[in-house]
Amino acid sequence: MQPTDGGHIMSLQGKRILVAKPGLDGHDIGAKIITLALRDAGADVVYTGLRKSTDYIVRVAIDEDVDALGLSILSGSHNEILDDIIGKLAENDAADIKVFMGGTIPPEDRPALLETGAVGIFTSEQSIDEVLSELDQALGA
Repeated sequence: MQPTDGGHIMSLQGKRILVAKPGLDGHDIGAKIITLALRDAGADVVYTGLRKSTDYIVRVAIDEDVDALGLSILSGSHNEILDDIIGKLAENDAADIKVFMGGTIPPEDRPALLETGAVGIFTSEQSIDEVLSELDQALGA
């Protein structure tokens, strides 16, 4: 059964999405939950696993020809990691890959992240349906 939002079936069918855990953070339950929810919504999802460098994440995103890249960050380094990822995507002619983020991200940091280029910022306060609905809109599904 596909996730619903207010009774409307959402579909991320045909979207390729990479979910990544940059840095040294070793907690990935949230990333795994989102990965499974995206898959259940019809997306083709690749999960990198724990403790990946930004260089590795960008290379996999390009090699896998993804539409979007989801970063799960709990370490507090979300500003620096997003800057690095956005810069490396641009350097590799892959600025069209949309980046979204989840994890422990204080509300006061969110406007700057959106200005840097994140298409969405998701936290544990949001339901899975809310996250999927926002991603559905951001990715033009």
